[in-house]
Amino acid sequence: MSPRPSGDIETADLDKSYVDNVEVVANADKPNPRKEAPAYVAGLTPEERETAEKALVRKIDIRLLPMIIIMYILNYLDRNNIASARLAGLEEDLGLVGDQYLTCVSILFVGYLLMQIPSNLMLNKFGKPALYLPLAMMAWGVISTLTAAARNYADLVVIRFFLGFVEAAYFPGCLYFLSAWYTRKELGFRTAALYSGSLLSGAFSGLIAAGITDNMDYVKGLRAWRWLFIIEGAVTIVIAFASIFILPNFPRTTSWLTEEERELAVWRLEEDIGEDDWVDSEQQSFLYGCKLAFTDMKTWVLMLMILCIVSSASVTNFFPTVVETLNYNKITTLLLTAPPYCLAVICAFGNAWHADRSGERYFHVTLPLYVSVAAFIIAAATTGVAPRYVSMMLMVPSFYSGYVVALGWISSTLPRPASKRAAALAGINCVSNASSIYASYMYPDSDAPRFVPAMSVNCATAFIAIVSATVLRFMLVRLNKKLDRGEALNGGVPGQASTRGFRFLV
Repeated sequence: MSPRPSGDIETADLDKSYVDNVEVVANADKPNPRKEAPAYVAGLTPEERETAEKALVRKIDIRLLPMIIIMYILNYLDRNNIASARLAGLEEDLGLVGDQYLTCVSILFVGYLLMQIPSNLMLNKFGKPALYLPLAMMAWGVISTLTAAARNYADLVVIRFFLGFVEAAYFPGCLYFLSAWYTRKELGFRTAALYSGSLLSGAFSGLIAAGITDNMDYVKGLRAWRWLFIIEGAVTIVIAFASIFILPNFPRTTSWLTEEERELAVWRLEEDIGEDDWVDSEQQSFLYGCKLAFTDMKTWVLMLMILCIVSSASVTNFFPTVVETLNYNKITTLLLTAPPYCLAVICAFGNAWHADRSGERYFHVTLPLYVSVAAFIIAAATTGVAPRYVSMMLMVPSFYSGYVVALGWISSTLPRPASKRAAALAGINCVSNASSIYASYMYPDSDAPRFVPAMSVNCATAFIAIVSATVLRFMLVRLNKKLDRGEALNGGVPGQASTRGFRFLV
């Protein structure tokens, strides 16, 4: 049901015993905080409103989506090109022994975890993503380029730590950025569009690395893996500078929208949720957002679900190493990493598009994960080239198809106020990426080719994600039944949200 403005709303008595940390607002005589529609919006006929909204969304899509996808491609390339550099001689040149390479991979995520929540809350407070995100991108581009200057293990560890620290601003920041522009039923497809950047980078990183490492070894006295970091880092800096002039800020503060378009952009989001994103300074604060996010049980269930999906997907951090077990040469191995990611882009878009069209979330998250479980079992059970590559073709599309829908489920489940959504998105993404720290040690060469311990853990975490999604679905169905009875809820739902409008997507 589409939300619509309403007058005073009916509320229930305060129920402090509610186990899901949801409070029923006991202010039946309090005026509805949702104001009337702006004069421009109120004056539109339903047909004119639909036409104007489609034109607005198209305009935002054109300015926002291509640029953030390109930025995320480079974010992911700069983070994961160390896997391709390994095949091009990085370990030998830097004298890495034992678990030192694995430590260099995992240390990035230590810095990545530390900065995510502060960064998202600073973005929410700062209010200028068109400047904040490109500046962060320039910084990580410079740090990534400096990887080419590493001479030993210590250099590489320090560079990778700070690369993760700066890159932390981008992905959770973009998830929050998208949620400030799109309604809940538009968010799944746009989240898939954003995440397609990582999938496309996975597809093309092997091709780019193959081209550079096959043609630039010892050019100007530098090994090919050093050129890999120099070229990709330089491209990142250039794109970051260009993005300052293309990205929008937030709906109220984007100069290239007309006044009518700004009114419509703000109102349709307020109508969708029942509360404006633009709230007082207290509700924008760091502590206020964290308190609301981490005292809501739904945050913790979502966190466990996303953590387990990302843990299963950690195989992609070592995908060239896994593909190498097929025993092809270096260039063929890099080329074979591309098809699974290309298929993943198609599957992720298709799954997210259908989730938005149907308004359903649970089965769009869990059904792909069952495919992931099957793929991991195949990979661990056989050494045959054909079945192993089939498993690789299945595992990447399946867990990413569920992941992009699960990411959109966060914003639609914890929508307001904006500081809560920002803290929840960053916190969940932060904890989920903690899995990459321990996952870095799950793929030692001694476990090749089947990597049985790693594939077993991946199976288990995918199953736990399915269970978590099931628990969340029961919770949201229960909350929707309370709303159906005319109760307005707090704790993940806007205060005094219209019981005739807002419903959780399940």
